[in-house]
Formats: sequence, C-alpha cells, structure tokens
Amino acid sequence: MRWLRELDDRKLSPHTGWTRDHWAALADHLLLSARRHASPSHARISFPGEPGGYGPDVDGLEGFARTFLAAGFRVAGEGGRDPHGHLEWYARGLAAGTDPGSPERWVRLDEHDQAKVEAASIALVLHLTRPWLWDRLDEGVRERVVAYLAPAIGSWYPPINWVWFQIVVEQFLASVGGPCSPSDIEAGLALTDGFAREQGWYADGDKRAYDHYVGWALHFYPLLWTEMAAGDPAADTRRPAYLSRLERFLRDAVHLVGADGSPLIQGRSLTYRFAAAAPFWAGARAGVGSPGLLRRAASGIVRHFAERGAPDDDGLLTLGWHGPWRSIAQSYSGTGSPYWAAKGLYGLALPADHPVWTAVEEPLPVEEGDFQLAIRSPGWLVSGTRADGVVRVVNHGTDHALPGDQLSDSPLYARLGYSTATSPVLAGPHAADPLDQSVTLLDPSGRPSHRTGFDALLADTLPTGTALGASRWRAHWVEPGLDAPDHGSGRAGAVTPGPTLTVVSALRGPWEVRLVQVAAPCSSPLRIGGWPVSSASDSLIVPGPGLDLADVTRAEDATPLSPETFIPWCGTTAAAEPGRWYVAGVHLGTAASPAPEIAWTATTARITWPDGVTDTLDLPALLR
Repeated sequence: MRWLRELDDRKLSPHTGWTRDHWAALADHLLLSARRHASPSHARISFPGEPGGYGPDVDGLEGFARTFLAAGFRVAGEGGRDPHGHLEWYARGLAAGTDPGSPERWVRLDEHDQAKVEAASIALVLHLTRPWLWDRLDEGVRERVVAYLAPAIGSWYPPINWVWFQIVVEQFLASVGGPCSPSDIEAGLALTDGFAREQGWYADGDKRAYDHYVGWALHFYPLLWTEMAAGDPAADTRRPAYLSRLERFLRDAVHLVGADGSPLIQGRSLTYRFAAAAPFWAGARAGVGSPGLLRRAASGIVRHFAERGAPDDDGLLTLGWHGPWRSIAQSYSGTGSPYWAAKGLYGLALPADHPVWTAVEEPLPVEEGDFQLAIRSPGWLVSGTRADGVVRVVNHGTDHALPGDQLSDSPLYARLGYSTATSPVLAGPHAADPLDQSVTLLDPSGRPSHRTGFDALLADTLPTGTALGASRWRAHWVEPGLDAPDHGSGRAGAVTPGPTLTVVSALRGPWEVRLVQVAAPCSSPLRIGGWPVSSASDSLIVPGPGLDLADVTRAEDATPLSPETFIPWCGTTAAAEPGRWYVAGVHLGTAASPAPEIAWTATTARITWPDGVTDTLDLPALLR
C-alpha cells in the first residue's frame, strides 16, 4: 500500500500525510479485492485460508457483513454517491443471504450465535445508508431481511459488549416497522451502565476485562444507537453520559498510540488491527475532542498497518498483525474475522467538509514530549518517550478475571507490561508459562506460577510525575483444561497454591523500577521477566542485590512482530527470602539511558532517576 504515499498532503497532515482521499482509496481497494472471493450471488465472501473454528458458513457470513461495514461507511459519507456500485453489489448479497431457499443463504441467528454479531453490522449499514439501499430494496427482500433479523428478539446474548448487537438490531427493526422488544433494549442499556468505570472507561462485562473492545465496541455503539433512536427519551437522556464518558476516555486513548501509529498490543481480537481507530472517529462524529488530534491518531493507526502488509499484496486482510500470523487468532476467529478492521474506517461516514477532515493534524502526546500517567480503571501506568515514540504500559489492574480467581495467566491480559513496540509472547512454551513481563515463583519442576486473580492495590502518579502502581496475589500453579474454547482469557484447572507475592512498580521514561516481596513461607526461586523484543539490545534488566541469576531467553515464532524474540530475565538461584524486597530495573528502548539508582533504608526505597528526579517510596505506607 505504499502507493498511497502519492496522495500525501504534508500541509494538512504534517504527521501522517494522510487525508480523506487515502482513506477512500484504502476502502475501495479492500472492497474491490474482496469481491474476487464472493459467491455467485455475493451473499458469502470466503477468503483464502484454513476455515475458522466456527466453520466455512460462518466465515462466509463474516466476510459479507464485515466488508459491508466498509461499504456502508464509504457511501454514507458521500451522501449516496457510489461510483463503484458498492451498495448495488451488496444488495444482491442481501437478497440471496436472507433467502431460505438459496444455496448461499446465511447462517441464521437461531442456528449459530456468531450470526448475532454479524446481524448487527448488517443492521447498522442498512440504517446509515437507508435512502440509497433499504428504501430501494424490493418489498420481498425487505421482508426477508426483517425475518432474518427478528430472532434477535428475546434471545440470549452474553452480558458483555454483545448486548449492543441485540440493541442495534432491534432498534433498526423498530425503525422499519418490524418487531422489537423494548425490554431487551432496556436490559442491554442497564448492563452497559453497569460496565461503566472511572475516567470514562468501560469493562467488557463484570470482569477486569480492559482491551480494545472498550473503544471499538462499548464507546462505538452507544452513541450510534442514540442517533438511531433519536427522539426516544431513553436515548436522548443517556446521550450526555455517553458523550461525557467518550470525551474522558479519549483523553487517555490518545496517549496509548505510538508515534509510528501502532496501537497498544494487548487484549484479544488483535487481528482486527485498525478497528482500534474506531473510538477516535466516534469522538469526531459526536463532536468531542480535537478534530486534528483525533484524525492524527486514527490515520496513524491505519497507516501503520497499510505500510506493513495489511492489507497484503492481494488487497486482503489475513489472520495476523502486520503480515499473516495465525497464532494471533482466538478460536472464534475465521478468515472473514479480520474485516472487523472496517470499524476503523468509520470516519469515512463523515463528509469531506467535516472538521475532522479539514483540520490540520495535531501531534500525539508521545510526539509532544515524555509523559507518565496512571489510568485507574484498568490499573495501567503509562509512559511515553518522545525520543523513540514508544508507549509503555505497566499493568496492575487487568487480567480478564475477578479478584481471587485462580486461573492461568492470559498473555493478552495478565502480563505486567504491554507496549506499542512489543507483543506479549503468544506462541510456544512461554505463552502458557509466563516469562516475559512477569514475576513468578518456580515449582520443583521449574514451572512458573501465575498471578490472575490478584488484588489491585494502587495506580497513581507522584508529585514528581512518576507513575506508581502495585498489586498482590497468591502465586499459584494451574494444570489447565484444554478443552475449553480460547477466547483470549486465562484457563481454569487443577490449582496448586503458593506464597503471596507483592509487586510495586515505579515508572518513569523508558525505565520501570520493579520491587518484589515474597511472603513466608517460600521454598521457590524467584524469577523476574522483562520486555519481549525483536532485538536483544532493545530491552534489559538490571538486577539488584540478591538476584544472582540473569540471562536472555530466545524464543522462535513467539510473536507476530519478528521470527525471533529475546526476553531478558533475572532471579534467585535458591528459594526467595521471605519478607525481603528484591528490586530490578526494567528498560525498554532503542538506546539505554543510565539505570535508576536505588538506596534503601529498612522500609524506604529512594529512587534517583536518570533525569535527576528523586522519588522516596515508603513501602509500608503505600501498601497499607
């Protein structure tokens, strides 16, 4: 996609060069390339590759519904102008997919739950393009579409972001005179209110599930629904709260994009790639946030992928991150799944004269200067460094579980660190047995312990600007059952409990000072793992007193970023000494600055950072 550079406008977009023309060209390229893999009547788009866990029928429906999103955004923003005939092309698929007698008919909502997801995309596009598609469909096709969507009513939806699939479908049905259950919508709205957390964040359900679904689902759908239901008191009264939450969330979200455009590599469904741009467009559409900054974030994300192999040379989005890498997929991921990236094209639904397209790009926070902040809801300490454009997150609040759960650690959620320049180890032995960004105890066979179910103790900033966080957990070893589907979270199984671990992190610039204490009794060695990187020189650990082991482990094909991954670590040869505070400096960056210096009293750690700032940590007071 480097040919897009021919369209660059460095006056309007000094950071990315991207304008609306780039976005439109990308959308058309994706849509026209997808047509080559469509069934004769266009109802199914089945992309090359091994079928997903739900089978080829679901894959074909996903291929249609998710590319349909891109087509809908593209035409809606043009006020119906459609030189490529996208809507006419998809209209044929609607007619065949909803025809029970067609060999290309779609999997129904009462046949497979995944159809409930795809139905929401279909309903959403029919709403956005109503004058140019729905209103021009034959009456029989409209009746079949209503009949296809109707099983959403009264059906069970998981109490997570999925409730919005039901709300969107039923609201569309109501708008075209179809059946609808107000009680379904009210129940989904109430659940969403219960998902709301501090600082505009949502949890994806009742667990500590914080990931990109916060933005591309839980902020995306509510405001769209208030547009669909405009005039309904339930929508009009909720809209101010949705707007306020989104505005506050976006203040954090812009800090989580690297200067190279990479979103944070954390959480499930990463193969949706530039869907991560969706909340920035939602903000622009709703009129919250600075248009130039929102477009900078969104364009940076999409440009990041477009220049690194997504889409590929055939114009396709494969299961992977930059290029194909199937290990990134969850069990629900199929060949059509990556096209939920189309959510990141939502900005195309805004016309060319919208302020988000006409404003001059503004720099991301990481481009303006170094920063540290604490995001309390997910328990994240965040550091961005202008010199390398990297954003780092130290995690003391997210594990896709509840306090006290004793599950295995998901590498997507429970690691101590995530960044825009590294991927957690997702394949090979160290995916299930934590090494990267971990603090573990080793059992007699050398297996590392897990931390899922920890108690989140602290996420804040000191007066000096240093970010400070802490968590405590009962180390445990898990023999997980492998028959459960992989949805990205930890696994249950037979548990062997161990000692309690407490970890305190101080984060400033490229350095984390990690302090670790093991409670009595303890007969296990301690191990502290650092950042997983593509080059051994980009990450290091500086062990403090008592940590008499240090090495770098090399893993092959362990992340989507490179064929080799290097993980520095340190630890103790013998059992960890109970009650003692161990300390390690953990660094991520292309150029190592001098390590922080730590001076101890009985209960106080005094940290002198490379920039000369000093922080004094009274550990008993912090953990009280």
